[in-house]
Amino acid sequence: MALKPTQIRYLRGLAHALKPVLLLGGKGVTPGVLKELEQALDDHELIKVRLAGADRAARVAELTQLVESSKADTVQTIGKIAVLYRRNDDQPQIALPKK
Repeated sequence: MALKPTQIRYLRGLAHALKPVLLLGGKGVTPGVLKELEQALDDHELIKVRLAGADRAARVAELTQLVESSKADTVQTIGKIAVLYRRNDDQPQIALPKK
């Protein structure tokens, strides 16, 4: 689902107070990390992820791998922190603006 600019702005506001739920270590994206990501997105819909590594290209590659495997949307990326959103179709918790 492609998020509209007003929805992204709304989600960024909600994510401001959140702490990172998922921390990527030196080993990068592992099956365990992907499992935790799925669980966190199912539980919270909107999460922050802290990416490890000093190399920006490596962080972008890790984030791309996380987004593609979870089918989540990237709301925002600042430095080593990324905000991901995926709607829980069974029990939606966040009501997005329509426009």
